Amino acid sequence: MAARSILVFGASYGSLLAAKMALAGHSVQLVCRTRTSALINSRGLFVRMPVKGREALVEVHSHKLPGRITATTPDCARPQDHDLVVLAMQEPQYCLPGVRELLHASAQSRVPCMSIMNIPPPPYLARIPGIDPSRCEESYCDISAWKAFSPQTMTLCSPDAQAFRPPEEEGNVLQVRLPSNFKAARFEADSDTAMLRGIGESIDAARYEIDGESIDLPVKLKVHESVFVPLAKWAMLLAGNYRCLQDDGIRSIAEAVHGDIEAARAIYTWVTDLCIELGAAPEDMVPFDKYAAAARSLQSPSSAARALAAGAPNIERVDRLVQSLAAQKGRSNACLDETVARVDTWLVRNRLKG
Repeated sequence: MAARSILVFGASYGSLLAAKMALAGHSVQLVCRTRTSALINSRGLFVRMPVKGREALVEVHSHKLPGRITATTPDCARPQDHDLVVLAMQEPQYCLPGVRELLHASAQSRVPCMSIMNIPPPPYLARIPGIDPSRCEESYCDISAWKAFSPQTMTLCSPDAQAFRPPEEEGNVLQVRLPSNFKAARFEADSDTAMLRGIGESIDAARYEIDGESIDLPVKLKVHESVFVPLAKWAMLLAGNYRCLQDDGIRSIAEAVHGDIEAARAIYTWVTDLCIELGAAPEDMVPFDKYAAAARSLQSPSSAARALAAGAPNIERVDRLVQSLAAQKGRSNACLDETVARVDTWLVRNRLKG
C-alpha cells in the first residue's frame, strides 16, 4: 500500500506503534514536550522488545527504519496534513493547555482518529448501541474536550501490549514487557477502515534486519469488524491493573491477579458478561485463563497504580466508566464498587497534597 502520514499524540507508549508503522515504511510524527521532541529529532527513537527465539531484547532504532519518525510540540502540529491521527496519551492529558487545542483541531480536521487509550473517548461510546455517553460524564477529566468529534471519524484500539520507559534512560527509549497485538475496531466508513487495514497488513509484512538476519518483530495491528473487540481490555484492567492499588500501597499486576485468583476470575467474568450484555459476542472477549497466564509475567504495578503512588491528581477512570455503564443496565458489583472507592480515596489524597 502507499505510505501513510500519521500523527501520534504522545511519545511514550505511542512510540511502540510509531516504530511498527515506520518499520512498515510509513511517516510518523510524535507530539510531545519540547525536550523530548528535540531528543527524538536528534538521536532518534529506541524501542526494545522481546522476540521469540532470541535471548536478549531486540533494539529497534528509528534511524534504521524505512519510514521516518519525527517529533513536534502541540503548538506546531498540523493534524490536517496527515492521513490518520492516533491518540496515545492518558485521557487526563488531553485537557492540558496546548494539547486540548490540538485535540480540537484534530476533530475539526475530520481526519480519521484512532484512540489507543484504555478508556474509550465519548465519541466512540456513541457508536455502541444502547450507551448514552452523556451519562458517563464523571468518568472523564472533562468530557467537553471531546465534543467536536464525530463518532464517524473515531475508532478505538485496545493497547494490549505492555511497555514502559526505563527510569534510567532518556525519554526516547521505550521497553516492551509483553509484546501483544493492538486490536482495533473498524471505522464507520469503508474507506477509512481500508486505510487502517492496509497499515495493519504492511506491519504484518515488514521485517527488521539485525545481525544479517531478517526477523519478524512481534506486536501487530489487527483490525476487527466488531466495535466490542477493544472492550475486552476492560476485564483485564478491572481484574489486574486497578487491583494493583491497595489502601496504603501498590503491588504488581501478577500479584493482583494470582494473589487471589478466584477473586480476579470473578470480577473478570462479571465485566466480560457486562460487555456481552452490551452487545459483544463471546468470541470478542479474551478467556480469563489466557489473560491470567499472560499476567504472570507482569511483575510491575500498572501505570495507573504507579501514577497514583507518585501523586497524580488524575488518571484514566475505566473503573468508574464500567460502573456507570453497568448502572445503565441495572447492574452492580461489590468488588468494582470497592475499586472505584479506593481510586477515589487515592485521588482525593493526592489532590489535597498537591
